[in-house]
Amino acid sequence: MSHSASHHARKTGPHSLAALVSDWDLRAFRAIATRHWPGADPLLPRLSRCADHGLLWFGTAAGIAMLGRGARARRAAVRGVASLALASATINTVGKRSVRRARPLLDAVPLMRQLRHQPFTTSFPSGHSASAAAFAAGVAMESRGWGAAVAPLAAAVALSRVYTGVHYPGDVLAGAALGVGAALAVRGLVPTRDQLPPPGRPHADAPVLPGGRGLSVVVNRSAGGPGGTLTRLVAEALPLARIVECAPDELDGALEEAADGCRALGVLGGDGTVNRAAAVAARRGLPLAVFPGGTLNHFARDVGVETVHDTCLALASGDAVRVDLGRFRPGPGGDARAGYFLNTFSLGVYPELVQVRERWAPRIGDWPAGVLAALRTLRGGHTMEAEVGGSRRPLWLLFAGNGVYQHVGPVPGRRNDLADGLLDVRVVHGGRGPGLRLLAAALSGPLSRSPFHAAVRLRKLRISGLAPGTPLAYDGEVSEAAEELVLDKVPEALVVYRPPTPEASAAALPPVVVGLRTSASSP
Repeated sequence: MSHSASHHARKTGPHSLAALVSDWDLRAFRAIATRHWPGADPLLPRLSRCADHGLLWFGTAAGIAMLGRGARARRAAVRGVASLALASATINTVGKRSVRRARPLLDAVPLMRQLRHQPFTTSFPSGHSASAAAFAAGVAMESRGWGAAVAPLAAAVALSRVYTGVHYPGDVLAGAALGVGAALAVRGLVPTRDQLPPPGRPHADAPVLPGGRGLSVVVNRSAGGPGGTLTRLVAEALPLARIVECAPDELDGALEEAADGCRALGVLGGDGTVNRAAAVAARRGLPLAVFPGGTLNHFARDVGVETVHDTCLALASGDAVRVDLGRFRPGPGGDARAGYFLNTFSLGVYPELVQVRERWAPRIGDWPAGVLAALRTLRGGHTMEAEVGGSRRPLWLLFAGNGVYQHVGPVPGRRNDLADGLLDVRVVHGGRGPGLRLLAAALSGPLSRSPFHAAVRLRKLRISGLAPGTPLAYDGEVSEAAEELVLDKVPEALVVYRPPTPEASAAALPPVVVGLRTSASSP
């Protein structure tokens, strides 16, 4: 090898490349550390301190969950925190120990920028940048609007680590890459809602209603959003629809009246409101358009509807799905009317929990009331007795789902088929420690059997021997149970609009709905 070739190899070898990267990193650090941005000196160091131990992101997650007022915002907050937790654990257990790089010298950093308490861990990679990127990426995977809102804050935190002199730019870039990787890993373990297709069978064709022509929408006034924002969104997107607002105690009459002379019945409200509309739509043979407006909106989410925009897409394309109706009827000799449930039916501690929650919700809000109700019910609840499957036994909870719930996490998850003809029945046996028993049941598989919990899939279930006045809950509503009940299903009793596939929706999207795409998903 000639002298020039040997010299060229040494210049472009791995050691020289590492030296070039290190030299660039140092020069970039000095350029940022010595540059003055108006207003940055008091802001960025404070922002960097606020991000210590993830406190800034936990507070941001709480703000998203409260201000978002929807399931997508809550999922975005939870996914952001989960991504942050994985990134932090990876950085602290592997990252910091793999490359022991010394922190930058602070001679180029003005004193007013320097942190009061300098970190003592190694410099590579930046844990703050990893947490910021993981949180922002996790939020964006569930909600692009909230992700866009959080991204500048995450970028500012990453910049602050160089600006205050505690990291080189290379540390920040590596940390950010690891953070995004953590968010992708969480998505691989728990797919986002957009990755899960809406129920695809059995598919049904429903009337195409451009601009809402032929649609009557009944709005539960208590679920119309702050200042009627959701109601206005529906009116703007569907100018030809007939919209009727009513108080909760006027729903039944309003639904019956709205069903006269329309081609499809729409409803804006939570699961309880949708339940009552579904019964009317099924009896009248009308397709149902659901505009989610409640706290949880379980049924709407399982159909694939999360926003007004989603329902407008479905109405514009005529895309729909058939769903079963769960039904509970009194036994022989009972004179009570049959009731229906789209999501769940339950006996035991859950109806008691709903009653306590509804009593406190007007005073302290839905979520705090739910937590208080759970604590009070588990502390002071008592078992009920019933005859199930031919034997009488004490029970803490009997749960029946309208369709099989996929078990994801500590609670029943999503339903992939809303017309499977099955009841997902889960029983928590009576005994000491209701909290322990309910937790064990929640963490068990969907078909597990244990001393605490049993789960089966049935087409019909008979329950007898219930004490007078025993409460039952269905889709968040509470009523009194008959002494004997028969649970079954009415197969494919209801046609519900659901969003089309992304390919079909682009062709069917009317101009007025395009504006909703941003307003429905932005914070």
